[in-house]
Amino acid sequence: MSTLSQAPSAQASSGHPPLRKSHKLDNVCYDIRGPVLEHAKQLEDEGQRILKLNIGNPAPFGFEAPEEILQDVMRNLSTAQGYCDSKGLYSARKAIMQECQRKDIPGVTVEDIYVGNGVSELIVMAMQALLNDGDEVLIPAPDYPLWTAAANLSGGRAVHYLCDEQADWAPDIADIRDKVTSHTRALVLINPNNPTGAVYPPEVVKELLAIAREHHLVVFSDEIYDKILYDDVEHVSTGALADDDQLVVTLNGLSKSYRCAGFRSGWMIFSGNAAKKQAQDFIQGVNMLASMRLCANVPAQHAIQTALGGYQSINDLVLPGGRLRAQRDITHEKLNAIPGVSCVKAKGALYAFPRLDPKVFNIQDDEKLVLDLLLQEKILLVQGTAFNWPSPDHVRIVTLPWADQLEDALDRFARFLSRYRQ
Repeated sequence: MSTLSQAPSAQASSGHPPLRKSHKLDNVCYDIRGPVLEHAKQLEDEGQRILKLNIGNPAPFGFEAPEEILQDVMRNLSTAQGYCDSKGLYSARKAIMQECQRKDIPGVTVEDIYVGNGVSELIVMAMQALLNDGDEVLIPAPDYPLWTAAANLSGGRAVHYLCDEQADWAPDIADIRDKVTSHTRALVLINPNNPTGAVYPPEVVKELLAIAREHHLVVFSDEIYDKILYDDVEHVSTGALADDDQLVVTLNGLSKSYRCAGFRSGWMIFSGNAAKKQAQDFIQGVNMLASMRLCANVPAQHAIQTALGGYQSINDLVLPGGRLRAQRDITHEKLNAIPGVSCVKAKGALYAFPRLDPKVFNIQDDEKLVLDLLLQEKILLVQGTAFNWPSPDHVRIVTLPWADQLEDALDRFARFLSRYRQ
């Protein structure tokens, strides 16, 4: 653990011993909003301006929700004051079911869909419902760290399979096979991937499904960036490629493609008709947890039908001439122009995950690297090890700022690296 992350050991001023957090949190970490962010807040309190490239939050960078979504939410506020069904509004789940049909995910009914307060809540819910102490979940490295945190918090153990930077960050199939044990319960895919921007071809997804089928694993497919695609890349949903006797749990939501991050409106879909019959006990556990939180945010659920059925304005942003596409291109070009830095071109999502050559920079502590960058250049990034990448040789950069902001930030990053060594 980095010294930045260590909790103070001094006793409270009252003389009583400090109140400690639960041991359930010992192996739980979410450094996207971790110790370095606390330093950024201190600098802001001192009046300094920080460019926050640490979190994929569209609104602060001018990516606002479509007006028709806002209007529908406002129009329905008067009827959104009470609890709804624990799985979500019927109209929202019906729209999600129709989206499944559009994406060729077979056999999904309204009752197979759960709406949550963002995908994050649903990931934690699914892990809690599935895992017993000591159960293992195969999760990519690098990953979106909530998956690892949720598995560990639920008493399970996150086992990270490597993705291969030399193969456009595709999962290492041999590494996955080597890491399956008798304790493995599930396999997680993040596709399109955060933080690498990889989009897996159907043949790669089929290989992952074959491993899951062979070892009777639940497949969790995080597809929150499925509409943020570049260079005519196509995304095929995992559930569309699976056999009927394979349980696939697909997660998606409004936060990225529809720029509704603050609405906290996501969904979880169970597919595989034969598999669902064999998984009734697990599904009942999910039902129980869904009921315990009563329901998801009702006003935000009124955005779902309009978002999925309306004009897909995300396409204007990712096609040539679109703002997200231009910002992806600028980031890729400028990063690869920095001596000692290389970056695989993102095919989707909102991030770059560049490599800092260890022979050039000799980074031993990447959290210290991002803290030093923050203090010197007032730019906030996230270290690669926060995404469970095993070596301190990567950082994640959010590509949401305007082009001129990005160019300036990357020029400052290059200047910082030109004189930085550990």
